[in-house]
Amino acid sequence: MDSFFSTYVWPGIIMIGQSLLLLVCLLVFIAYVLLADRKIWAAVQLRRGPNVVGPFGLFQSFADLLKFVFKEPIIPAGANKAVFLLAPLVTVLLALSTWAVVPLADGWVIANINVGILYIFAISSLEVYGIIMGGWASNSKYPFLGALRSAAQMVSYEVSIGFVIVTVLLCVGSLNLTDIVNAQHTGLGTMFGLPASFLDWHWLSLFPMFIVFFISALAETNRPPFDLPEAESELVAGFMVEYGSSPYMMFMLGEYAAVCLMCSLTTILFLGGWLPPVDIWILNWVPGIIWFMLKACFVFFMFAMVKAFVPRYRYDQLMRLGWKVFLPLSLAMVIIVAFVLKLMGWA
Repeated sequence: MDSFFSTYVWPGIIMIGQSLLLLVCLLVFIAYVLLADRKIWAAVQLRRGPNVVGPFGLFQSFADLLKFVFKEPIIPAGANKAVFLLAPLVTVLLALSTWAVVPLADGWVIANINVGILYIFAISSLEVYGIIMGGWASNSKYPFLGALRSAAQMVSYEVSIGFVIVTVLLCVGSLNLTDIVNAQHTGLGTMFGLPASFLDWHWLSLFPMFIVFFISALAETNRPPFDLPEAESELVAGFMVEYGSSPYMMFMLGEYAAVCLMCSLTTILFLGGWLPPVDIWILNWVPGIIWFMLKACFVFFMFAMVKAFVPRYRYDQLMRLGWKVFLPLSLAMVIIVAFVLKLMGWA
């Protein structure tokens, strides 16, 4: 009995506690990411943004949470009620599930599995089902059109993201996210005799793929300028037009959790994860989680700036960029990276 408890029960309790701690921290972080998104957008337009609830508006997201929770959920009479309510739950559940394998620092991960990148890719690919369920169950043409747009858009750019990830995996030789970060201790900089620094990270050696991944992440998460599924001028609010109160909040929570995941993946794959910018003693004193958060916040800042000053694409431009530009470019880069690694004997 003691061996059963020590082998199965106690590790399960620890994992549940770690999961709850991660979810609480993630939800609080998302609340302030949402506030930062609004503040950055306001600053670009020379506005103040939320500044009333709490000092500097820091409690605005929590006030919005209370507003959504206490509002009455309205379900259209012709909607499929079960699927209508299940869709936002599926979206937020899948978006939060992907964080189980994301390493926030060395050893700071709930499940350090050897196929972590495949797990994330598989779960994030399923998130489109929540959107399709919501659009279809609403029994209205506008949500249905928004859901179809989102399905086509997410599938299109997942192909490019997949090839980008393949180029990184060719350089690292592992599907483990921790191994991907540790592999960036050495790179182009150390080859030229420089000390370990940000020049060794994959953003430099795979710079075209870094750009493709960043833009594809915007499209994958329906962020401007690729927010065609939620284009207010055409589809009112896209697949969420019939949603309100808590179900609407869950859709937005799932969307921002996916945005934070893409920022974290960009940090892990291309920006060295928790590694300091330069491998010197004073920077190594800073905990790895701090470097990881700073890099992820910087990537989100770029997401927010793109939202502020890049105009929305037309749908035909969106599809052409994904299939006629990014797909051939990423496929060519896979071949080039594999050829160079084999030619130089780095494979």
